[in-house]
Amino acid sequence: EIIRMELERQEERRVKQALRISHLPSGPTISNFDFAYQPSVSRNQIETLSTCQWIRDCQCLLLQGPPGVGKTHLAVALATRALENGFSVSYYHVDEWMYQLKRDGDLHPSQLKHRKYMATNLLVLDEFGYQSMSREEANLFFRVISYRYQKGSIVLTTNKGIRSWPEVLAGDEVLAGAILDRLLHSATVLNIQGRSYRLKDLETSVEEQAKLLTKASQASPEESRASC
Repeated sequence: EIIRMELERQEERRVKQALRISHLPSGPTISNFDFAYQPSVSRNQIETLSTCQWIRDCQCLLLQGPPGVGKTHLAVALATRALENGFSVSYYHVDEWMYQLKRDGDLHPSQLKHRKYMATNLLVLDEFGYQSMSREEANLFFRVISYRYQKGSIVLTTNKGIRSWPEVLAGDEVLAGAILDRLLHSATVLNIQGRSYRLKDLETSVEEQAKLLTKASQASPEESRASC
């Protein structure tokens, strides 16, 4: 029993350290994702992905859909599950990640392969497509996708459909095709269509405020004077 408890403590410390190193946002899990609110997401499919077999097979996952539908939540939740299963993970917001790529632009491939975004088992790229890339950025993006092809997994979230990728990638249809060919080979694509969770929270807040106002307006004059 003592040995088991010590092993559990060691595993808990390992996961905490791995989460810190990965820069994953805290909070999102598979268990707290609202599948009822987002019926376009299959619980069975997410549970299958949570086994991490796709990461063992160096495959990719593309989560696409409009803002607020839970793409980042699922990406972070599955990445957290990967950490718990012993895989290394690195999380980046795409726009911030581009600064690092440009700093590393002149590195020799022998040095580049040791960068976290190249060496990690699972690379999480969040919010691709919110800003169009320059030619330089698109080429650097291709370099990462090409190097990691069949060597490591990628989770990418985007609000852009595949047909819109060329306009994000400096208007280069050939480059976009080359990236998609590598990224989507043996990949899982989840096209999430539904209402925004952020709007759901806003609607709930508005409803609660309306109830409070209604309750206050229905209070008797004596209750109103007593509360003053």
